[in-house]
Amino acid sequence: MTLFRDDGIVLRTQKLGEADRIITLLTRGHGRVRAVARGVRRTKSKFGARLEPFGHVDVQFFARGGELVGRGLPLCTQTETISPYGQGIVADYDRYTAGTAMLETAERFTFQEGQPNVQQYLLLVGGLRTLSTGQHAPGLCLDAFLLRSLAMAGYAPSFADCAKCGLPGPNRFFSVASGGVVCGDCRPAGSVVPSSETLRLLGALLTGDWETADAAERRHVREGAGLVSAYLHWHLERGLRSLRYVREGRTG
Repeated sequence: MTLFRDDGIVLRTQKLGEADRIITLLTRGHGRVRAVARGVRRTKSKFGARLEPFGHVDVQFFARGGELVGRGLPLCTQTETISPYGQGIVADYDRYTAGTAMLETAERFTFQEGQPNVQQYLLLVGGLRTLSTGQHAPGLCLDAFLLRSLAMAGYAPSFADCAKCGLPGPNRFFSVASGGVVCGDCRPAGSVVPSSETLRLLGALLTGDWETADAAERRHVREGAGLVSAYLHWHLERGLRSLRYVREGRTG
């Protein structure tokens, strides 16, 4: 038996037996980890209250065989709250749906359990922190997170230069399959023509230019969200279940 300690974000929980849960976390040092937390579904369990989605926690694991990810699930034996991001997220529908999509995206982009992905971990921590404060519209926070997750996975879209031939922008056409904006000569069938303001917004979200992003009109925010969703679905090959709730209730 070996003890491990790491900090992580709780991505989701699953019931196990009458009182236990399986907790899925994205950790700093060990990537995505699933572990059993015993007794956390009892109403008086303070331990369980710390292991809820959106929670940023410090966790001690008890694992067999000297490895955190191996045969059998490790046990969560201790946990301390680092930042309770859920308090600023779960009471607001738009923040909650955006945050849920962030958690699902982070899990999908950590392809293998036990494989560290520090960039994705830090991006998720920063995204949830920003979302919980209400400093920016939830939809903008989500789209910025999705674009940066795609970029870290090697799928960064282009919003200025042609994604196929490199012709300097601005370019008018957008093709999901081609990797972003394309020029007239490279334009494939099925390309769309978003507004220049929408492309400017998406470029700002990708680079962290919040002054430009916050000033965008709602119609451009909605058009940009549609492009981000289509681009994400193309590269993940199947959609995020949580995004449909974002679309249904989106106000930002």
